[in-house]
Amino acid sequence: MTAPPQSPQECAVPLVEVEITEELDLARLSEVAVVLDRVLALHPREVTIDLAECRHVDAAAIALLLDVHRRMARRRATLTVRNPNPRIQRILETARLGETVPIVHTPRPPRPVASEPTSGAPVGGAASEPTSGPPARGRARVATPR
Repeated sequence: MTAPPQSPQECAVPLVEVEITEELDLARLSEVAVVLDRVLALHPREVTIDLAECRHVDAAAIALLLDVHRRMARRRATLTVRNPNPRIQRILETARLGETVPIVHTPRPPRPVASEPTSGAPVGGAASEPTSGPPARGRARVATPR
């Protein structure tokens, strides 16, 4: 006897943005996958992966993006890829990623000023109760330690 299908969990945060600032390739895939697993544990309604500063993607990275898309689609959530440079855009087009995952080109949101307070749960942390004011936004930055 099989258990009835579970309903998708409620979204804990409306949007999490992840900036990839280095290559998104097999060498860094495990690190990025850990970050994305933690992001998905927040049950976001939408995840945007910003590739504006990313210099390279490979087939393993595209497979990871498709996996994240599938996991989110099961919860009726959305993955969007934002601002790939022209070379990466061609790679994504060749792989036909845009047929499954929306690829958008938009101005990047302004970075918070250091003295500005930020709200929202840290990546991997528990979501806080909703508060009045703007919705909580998360940001994960994946970069190689120097």
